[in-house]
Amino acid sequence: MLNSTLRLGSAVLKMAPHMWERYQREMQRTVMAPAHRPMPRLWDDTGLHAAWLGHSTVLLKIEGTTVLTDPVFSERVGVDLGVATVGPKRMVTAALRPEELPPVDVVLLSHAHMDHFDLPSLRTLESPLTQVVTANRTSDLLRVPKWGGVSEIGWGESVQVGQLKFQAFEVRHWGARVQTDTWRGYNGYVIESPKYRVLFGGDTAMSDTFGHLRTARGIDLAVMPVGAYNPWIRAHCSPEQAVMMTNAAGGEFVIGVHHQTFELGSEPRAEPLERLQAALCAADHRLAMTEIGQEFHLSR
Repeated sequence: MLNSTLRLGSAVLKMAPHMWERYQREMQRTVMAPAHRPMPRLWDDTGLHAAWLGHSTVLLKIEGTTVLTDPVFSERVGVDLGVATVGPKRMVTAALRPEELPPVDVVLLSHAHMDHFDLPSLRTLESPLTQVVTANRTSDLLRVPKWGGVSEIGWGESVQVGQLKFQAFEVRHWGARVQTDTWRGYNGYVIESPKYRVLFGGDTAMSDTFGHLRTARGIDLAVMPVGAYNPWIRAHCSPEQAVMMTNAAGGEFVIGVHHQTFELGSEPRAEPLERLQAALCAADHRLAMTEIGQEFHLSR
């Protein structure tokens, strides 16, 4: 842990002028409340239910099992210096606080980047009743004994938690938390229940691996990143590419995430959603939600 802290501190020093300038600028900005507040405790144990809590954090309930993706509830994400966290500040608070969540059965982590693998948020969720599914070589960041179980999986591997199967697949991104730990894994996931298939794309640039996910069952709901593509298009897909990958996987409904929460790219705040809607063309009914805090429900 000490070595990790030293590496983080070194990374901060290299970017210090830019980061401190941004930190001071953002201190003056108020974090807005979300327009909607979901009510997951009212969700029944049948069907597929989802709420976007902000950034890449989506609360899912799939045939009675509750899954939380890449939980981030902190006001800032970045390097913890003890007296302050240096990194991007939220534009909108999370639609639910950790204590407002229903019991979480599975925490699903795509990779170790700080805006997806937020240690303060994860520590608020620690429970012997909660399982963690995460990418290879990332569990050292967790306090493993405090969870009900931690499963690391890599591309092509899967783990069963109750009636849900979590299968990892290759995405086009990287997993290093700091500059030197390039050995860490990074995943997208398909979650399968007897009736539903859900795709969680994590973070990815345009990739042809999504076509390999297509089966006769299709994908009922795809949670896809659509922000921070300008100028980071080699690491983050555009909204149009997100739709292309969803279609390649056989996806029906789409939740666009990784936007509206943190200022990670140069594109205007409203642009990812506008481009996502345009990419869906006349099939805009496929867009499951447009604002943080909204809910989606599907039953068959």
